[in-house]
Amino acid sequence: MNVFLVFAAVAALAYADAVGLTNEKIAEIRQKAKACVEQEGVTKEQAIALKAGNFTDIDPKVKCFANCFLEKSGLVINGQVQPAVVLAKLGLLAGKDLVKDVQAKCDSVKGADKCDTSFQLYKCYKAKLPAKFEEQIKII
Repeated sequence: MNVFLVFAAVAALAYADAVGLTNEKIAEIRQKAKACVEQEGVTKEQAIALKAGNFTDIDPKVKCFANCFLEKSGLVINGQVQPAVVLAKLGLLAGKDLVKDVQAKCDSVKGADKCDTSFQLYKCYKAKLPAKFEEQIKII
């Protein structure tokens, strides 16, 4: 899971010191990811593959896992991205200007249903965020 995982999706954490994440907040994010793994029936390997950006041969359950995590994180509600929430949360990680640029390119992405939309959003954000930012991400 990565940042939109942002995301990710999939979940993402920056170093706790850099963004002020407490151990409790990290545990909360991990719990959301775990709950979505159980709810959607994906394997840990599928979640790790999604976080790594492996978008080939995606099971529909993986798309719903992405949606579950994004919804539990408040980034998406009923298949609709929440721009203010995304900016507030990811702006701390990557900088508000970068996030605004990515939002302009990605937030209009739509899929066949809410699971596919969340997956497509995750995929877009993953592609648009720079590698330097990716290095700061920890897998849950």
